[in-house]
Amino acid sequence: MGSVFVHIYGQGETPMVATALSRAHLTDSEHPRYLERIASVGVAQTPVLIRVADAQGQPLPVGAVGEVLVQGDSVMAGYWRNPEAINQTLRDGWLFTGDVGSLDADGFLTLKDRSKDLIISGGSNIYPREVEEVLLTLDGVAEVAVVGAPDAEWGEVVVAFVVLQPDAAVDTADLDAHCLAHMGRFKRPKRYRLVAELPKNNYGKVLKTELRAMLVADKIA
Repeated sequence: MGSVFVHIYGQGETPMVATALSRAHLTDSEHPRYLERIASVGVAQTPVLIRVADAQGQPLPVGAVGEVLVQGDSVMAGYWRNPEAINQTLRDGWLFTGDVGSLDADGFLTLKDRSKDLIISGGSNIYPREVEEVLLTLDGVAEVAVVGAPDAEWGEVVVAFVVLQPDAAVDTADLDAHCLAHMGRFKRPKRYRLVAELPKNNYGKVLKTELRAMLVADKIA
């Protein structure tokens, strides 16, 4: 399709001006880290500063994974009549986005997941996006959403909700074999649920809160 796309990243609290991956970056296939760069969301745009930080907002070293913070004139003034949310989200002049990512030495930001979706199983951090992207490479899989389910032994276990393509001849054994072949065993889902569709809001975003509620209902039942 040629040099058509520009990849931009932001959120409602700092609308679409956090980072950008330009056409020049997307077409520079000779760069030694080209594949890493096109998996990123680019570098900070002019109006903002980007930081990857720990829970206290302190900057982390290059390559370390932490929460993405944004500072600049594009950041919101606050939430309407919600001072508690403002105090949690705006701290020391930085917007705590709730997104998890890392910065490389050239300032390219790579997103991992939402911090609230992080699964901690047996003391290991598992990002649902990594598991979802592996499952989506299996022929016959249409959509995937991965969440953590409470577990007495592991703290949480990985559960994958999978929507199959029409007439796909795929079962849970196929899904598990694919995961074992393409990811660390500790990341592999402990359970797979084949569903007709994933719950979504009006914007098409998967509602993982509803998936977690389904797991709780299953346990109660």
